Amino acid sequence: MSDESDTAILTDLRKSMDTAASTIHEMERQAKFSESVDRDDALLTLHAGAGGTEACDWAEMLTRMYERYAERKGFSVEITDIQAGDQAGIKSITFFVRGPFAYGLLKGEAGVHRLVRVSPFDANKRRHTSFASCDVLPDVKDDFVVKIEEKDLRIDTYRAHGAGGQHINKTDSAVRITHIPTGIVVACQNQRSQIKNREKAFQILKIRLYELEQDKQRLAMEKRYDEKGDIAWGNQIRSYVFMPYQMVKDTRTSFETSQVDKVMDGELDGLIDAYLDFRATKR
Repeated sequence: MSDESDTAILTDLRKSMDTAASTIHEMERQAKFSESVDRDDALLTLHAGAGGTEACDWAEMLTRMYERYAERKGFSVEITDIQAGDQAGIKSITFFVRGPFAYGLLKGEAGVHRLVRVSPFDANKRRHTSFASCDVLPDVKDDFVVKIEEKDLRIDTYRAHGAGGQHINKTDSAVRITHIPTGIVVACQNQRSQIKNREKAFQILKIRLYELEQDKQRLAMEKRYDEKGDIAWGNQIRSYVFMPYQMVKDTRTSFETSQVDKVMDGELDGLIDAYLDFRATKR
């Protein structure tokens, strides 16, 4: 047998072993999911916190990070609402991540994310600290009932705007729904049709009301917001340091990596696996 044939066989063998290892790792990861909703799609909402324009830019950076993660996993992303920052970035954004076990993989991202870097918006090139919060909910299906009374709703329509402030259209197609008893507010503006935006907004409201009811049943509402806290100092679940050194560290699991660029490009598996192990240990 020629050297070329030997090399080809070894290459194919390595590929097969890598594929098998990846499959086993994915099976081990899925075995750590403990909730029935873990296999569902995820609804993420990011809010800029303390830090002004810096925080809005940070929220946009995190959005890209999750979009790149979804792309790596073969998941799809559907943005339903976005509010642009006054000068740059975004104040808030809501989007679905759709794919197998999307919620189970991303639920550990809920909390406050802290950024330390030299500000591109500071002419004096000073170091700034910014914060953004991430909320993650399962896209619950239609096999349960969430009762929504029309009298409990205030529905407003408005003209949709893009991330840069440009008009998406010239009609009041965007929809905002306020659930008066709970104060929950949801909005959708990504569809040109007001009817489609209304349907999507109701879907998001249903998800938020479902999660609220689940939290009440397991007495976890206080825990969720105790863990998240204010979007500012002392409440972060993870820190991303760009300067004076490079490091991403999760404060819950103590997992850390110096490969900041890879994390921001969506390589989150190390952080996610560490969180799943952390949850499994707590259970």
